[in-house]
Amino acid sequence: MGRDKAKDEKKKVVKKSKFREYTEIVLTAVVLALIVRALIIQSYHIPSESMENTLLKGDFLFATKFIYGAKVPFIDLKLPAVREPKQGDIVIFKFPGDKKTDYIKRCVALEGQTVEVRGKTLYVDGKAMEEIFTKHIHDTVPRRSFGPLKVPAGHIFVMGDNRDNSFDSRYWGPLDKKLLRGKALFIYFSVDYKKKWLRFSRIGDLIR
Repeated sequence: MGRDKAKDEKKKVVKKSKFREYTEIVLTAVVLALIVRALIIQSYHIPSESMENTLLKGDFLFATKFIYGAKVPFIDLKLPAVREPKQGDIVIFKFPGDKKTDYIKRCVALEGQTVEVRGKTLYVDGKAMEEIFTKHIHDTVPRRSFGPLKVPAGHIFVMGDNRDNSFDSRYWGPLDKKLLRGKALFIYFSVDYKKKWLRFSRIGDLIR
């Protein structure tokens, strides 16, 4: 009887040890996943046509969070940036209007530069930009001019590649760099909602 009791107690200890081991593994995995999501890389979904044809509605992408300095969760602190935003970067940020909604646009001008839009052409510091990635859907509709406007310190100017269908810095002003959340990297999944089918050719595409 004594031996049976000892065996039962030993089995209970082994079970508790296994349970504790599995729990620690799961908790460690969850903590690491949260750290990665908060500070290193995060997935985003494209819900609109404002970045066509670079990014399509239904694209799912990964973005680096640390490159501009990731925000530490629950406290008002950002880690040091790897580098500053550059012209041409496709950036994810919190919309200045509510500071909650994620937006994605292209950085077209940096602090201290002067932005102007005339017709379909973007001018930065008086120089017309060659933008092969832009899309204009209303060729016959007169376009309103914008600027010139000098981008203030601590800000960048962002625009959607689909210039006739993008709510961007032309409407709500330069973007405070404190609202930046990351730089778009590559598409890992894409679905065409109209055709209800996957866009296999876009999966794995680098974002430029």
